[in-house]
Amino acid sequence: MSVDKSDGTLLAAAAQVQSVLNGDASRPEIKGFFDPDTFTVTYVVSDPSTGEAAIIDSVLDFAPNSGRTSTSSADAVIDFVTSKKLQVKWLLETHAHADHLSAAPYLQEKLGGRIAIGEHIKVVQGVFGKLFNAGTEFELDGSQFDHLFSDGDTFNIGNLPVVVLHVPGHTPACIAYVIGDAVFVGDTMFMPDYGTARADFPGGDARQLFRSLRRVLALPPETRLFMCHDYLPAGREEYVWETTVAAERAGNIHAHDGITEDEFVAMREARDATLDMPRLILPSVQVNMRAGHMPPADDNGVTYLKLPVNAV
Repeated sequence: MSVDKSDGTLLAAAAQVQSVLNGDASRPEIKGFFDPDTFTVTYVVSDPSTGEAAIIDSVLDFAPNSGRTSTSSADAVIDFVTSKKLQVKWLLETHAHADHLSAAPYLQEKLGGRIAIGEHIKVVQGVFGKLFNAGTEFELDGSQFDHLFSDGDTFNIGNLPVVVLHVPGHTPACIAYVIGDAVFVGDTMFMPDYGTARADFPGGDARQLFRSLRRVLALPPETRLFMCHDYLPAGREEYVWETTVAAERAGNIHAHDGITEDEFVAMREARDATLDMPRLILPSVQVNMRAGHMPPADDNGVTYLKLPVNAV
């Protein structure tokens, strides 16, 4: 598969990856932190030459039976960052997660950095702001985040170049970050033996998801791909979350080379119809659409998360 010559964003991302593979640019240092309760991987991505870093898809521990939060997962990230003397510049979200609460505000308080997500978070806020009856005080413009990225945006983490890819389908706001020769794909895809993300959440679309998958898989074969989750499918004994474009194109059980768009859509929609909602979707989304901040406390000083009945 070749890169579509009409897609300047993909050309830039591919050129960036190839430059790193050729040894002409820095290769990011990457440390993953796996949370077994939500099967989520948080990444610390740093530039070895400057020590600047980004944290991607952080986790705030949450017990739904008690409504209590804790910070052990985030504190492990903080301990690593401080031990390595890294300077956190960005707290990046690939999308508004439905399976865990973001720890970005807590990490920002402890480490600094700007909280960022894709600009289509405004679409998600519109849908879920209405579902949770968030009120007129809840702005639907993404202003809860420090920065909103558009497709093709570029920035740097130290000397590491970053290209932003809009990859909708799982949600309207999904983005992938191409950092050096590595891509952080969010929930767009999983390891080859587990397949791809569901596309039945509000604003999701299986056809869009297929096109987003092909967009990522048009990058050079040696490009490293880092998953946001691993669910340990049958036949595998260890959690893993790193693969390559070549491995996904050859072996992804849902999206390997040769699968047509119509075949993928039929498979994805049939499979999604059998899936339960994620365990933490209702608390997660109403927090994550606020950039990880809790809703305002009631007049008794207590913060409440809403549970809409018979609405999803």
